[in-house]
Amino acid sequence: MDDEGEQLGVMSLDDALEAAADRGLDLVEVSPNAKPPVCRIMDYGKYKYQLQKRAAEAKKKAARVEVKEVKLRPKTEIHDFNVKVKNVRRFLDAGNKVKVTIMFRGREVTHPEFGRELLQRVADEVADIGVIEFFPSMQGRFMHMVMAPNKK
Repeated sequence: MDDEGEQLGVMSLDDALEAAADRGLDLVEVSPNAKPPVCRIMDYGKYKYQLQKRAAEAKKKAARVEVKEVKLRPKTEIHDFNVKVKNVRRFLDAGNKVKVTIMFRGREVTHPEFGRELLQRVADEVADIGVIEFFPSMQGRFMHMVMAPNKK
């Protein structure tokens, strides 16, 4: 095929290279598995540039999901808890994932059930707009849970 999309027919490699050189363009193999292989005369640099532009455009349109983090303690009071839940709601509404972290200090780490209970309360509070993606897990002195927005 030539640079305008017209078929030139079956020809030898030397003739195809010469035809491309006459036009000041490159000979690019488009379909190597076909019998005979399909080649196209084109400006390869321009072709690569267009592919790069299309990839950048697709990347720009792709939805970006950030992971926001909200930190709590096992002894967080009810008002502070409500403020944190409000932040979790806001992040989920914006389409972001939320990592809820419980930080244990000192001997608090011996009672992980308090952390699990707190994380369950957070999940129950925002159940209408978010779902648990990763269930609570303990890592050292921290307990984590990841929530994602509902698919709507």
